[in-house]
Amino acid sequence: MIRRKLLQVSAVFMATLGAGLLANLLQAATADDIKVSELKPGVYLFQSAGSNVVAMTGKDGALVIDGGLPEHSEALYKAIQQATGSKRINTLFNTHWHPEQLGLNQHASRDGATIIAHEQTLMFLKHKVSSPLVKGSFGPVPEKERPSKTFKTEGSLEFDGHKIEYGYLPAAHTNGDLYVYFRDLNLLVAGGAVGSDSWPLVDFRNGAFIGGVVRAHEKLAALVQADTMVIPATGRPMSGADIVTQREMYEKLFVDLNALMNKGMGFNDIVATNPLKGFESRYGDPSVFLDGIYRSMEMAYVPD
Repeated sequence: MIRRKLLQVSAVFMATLGAGLLANLLQAATADDIKVSELKPGVYLFQSAGSNVVAMTGKDGALVIDGGLPEHSEALYKAIQQATGSKRINTLFNTHWHPEQLGLNQHASRDGATIIAHEQTLMFLKHKVSSPLVKGSFGPVPEKERPSKTFKTEGSLEFDGHKIEYGYLPAAHTNGDLYVYFRDLNLLVAGGAVGSDSWPLVDFRNGAFIGGVVRAHEKLAALVQADTMVIPATGRPMSGADIVTQREMYEKLFVDLNALMNKGMGFNDIVATNPLKGFESRYGDPSVFLDGIYRSMEMAYVPD
């Protein structure tokens, strides 16, 4: 009985998400208003396609991180070609398996690109899946559009003279999150595990957990310098100093939530108590985030 209740989305969660918070937010973008900015020489950020997308110029095609929503993929693909001067995608990273990361998989597949993701992402893309963060269900992704290279913990590759490192962030935003780190450029693409001007959403039905959020920030904080440029899945670029601040915030939150759980508080109690109220001016209303991470704790701690 408890487990069934935990798997239901709470009134707070549904009231804020409605038909799917990500879907609602991302529908505001049109195929013609993709914004392009140069982060580093030859490295570009593309916004308004459904997620933040990063692309690097390459001699044999572009290296791209994430792909936006499918409905914006044609415009995004053209924008990447124009900015990078590349006629094709050489390498594509999927930082996780939500639809707003997958729009370019079809183009990358046609280009003969290597598509890299964590093995959990590949597993989910083989099946029909649902999430409290996305309206309805989606998948499976056609076999030719799925990741062609997967990993368990970490990996690296050479791309046009740059060593690019990538690693797994377990149980953070989903069960298949990864980061991509350009050490020589002092640039980190962090994906959905972090948020710059909003709270990261926790896919608690699909492996995400507050402990994973904490561990992700601890791992990323150990990689960055204070002036490292950090790109989340959505929102403005951040700094390494922001990641360190968030690590401290989430470590304290984890301790606070365990104490509140031991007092017998439920989802609505946590939202009403709002242990993150001191950060609302920077990241907005944390109700959905608090509801999701508290559910993740109860799903992990409360027996059937």
